[in-house]
Amino acid sequence: MIRTVRGDLQPELLGVTYPHEHLLTFPPANVTDADLKMDSEAAAITELTNFCAAGGGALVEMTTRDYGQSPLGLRRVSASSGAHVICTTGFIKETFCKPLVEGRSVADLADEMIRDVESGIDDTDVRAGVIKAGSSLNTITPLEDNVFRAAAVAHLRTGAPISTHTEAGTMALEQVALLRSLGVAPERILIGHMDRLLDWDYHVAVARTGALLGYDQISKEKYYPDSQRVDFIVRLVEAGFGQQIVLAGDLARKSYWKSYNGAPGLTYILEQFVPLLRQRLDQAAVDQMLIHTPARFLQLQAS
Repeated sequence: MIRTVRGDLQPELLGVTYPHEHLLTFPPANVTDADLKMDSEAAAITELTNFCAAGGGALVEMTTRDYGQSPLGLRRVSASSGAHVICTTGFIKETFCKPLVEGRSVADLADEMIRDVESGIDDTDVRAGVIKAGSSLNTITPLEDNVFRAAAVAHLRTGAPISTHTEAGTMALEQVALLRSLGVAPERILIGHMDRLLDWDYHVAVARTGALLGYDQISKEKYYPDSQRVDFIVRLVEAGFGQQIVLAGDLARKSYWKSYNGAPGLTYILEQFVPLLRQRLDQAAVDQMLIHTPARFLQLQAS
């Protein structure tokens, strides 16, 4: 089963899925950029409704408690829009999680993640379906190491998959090595933001571990042009790694959403990026990234 904010769901009902997005965020006080506070449920409903009209079915909402998540809000926008939403437990990186993590044991952190998956987040009955851990630029700090260790414990207990934050695409191999050393199977790990660091040998090395690669910065040409993302995805498919790629936009700013009068919006991948892929890949390869791999990854599976 896949654990959504409205209950457990059969994998074949998920449909086209973005595994790394943000719908409602209430960042801590040290985040002063107002563009990062996505606080309108009405805007989220509009954006998700448009996403569904374009062929979308589901997304993973990767906002964690250290970045101000809203479990009941996610349930409301999911119900109103018809989109399936999977929410997240865990933490992002030390910049945000330090006040909530410092001084706590790995066992305590793991217990919190387990409760979020099995019982509900905070004082709600909205359960998480994904466990998040993250690292900083070119390093995994001691506090982040504790989060990864707790995520591994929670994964082995609940069967929920682990989806990570990498800062600018760094530390992917180290994340996989750490989680594997703790008993997590690589196919249960999704490395986030790989397309922030488009180094071919690096991507092949990560793919060879068996972990999933998140191409989740689609449309953000300030990092790389989408044409380069297409090139890397096509090359990975041709190299035999097509079942390890997932696509998302990580549109965590108001200015990225049409419903906040921004661009490109949640429909961009389906309306603009997928046609670029379809010029070079068949529909089966695209469906693998958008439908089948997310449905496989997001299932709660006993280890």
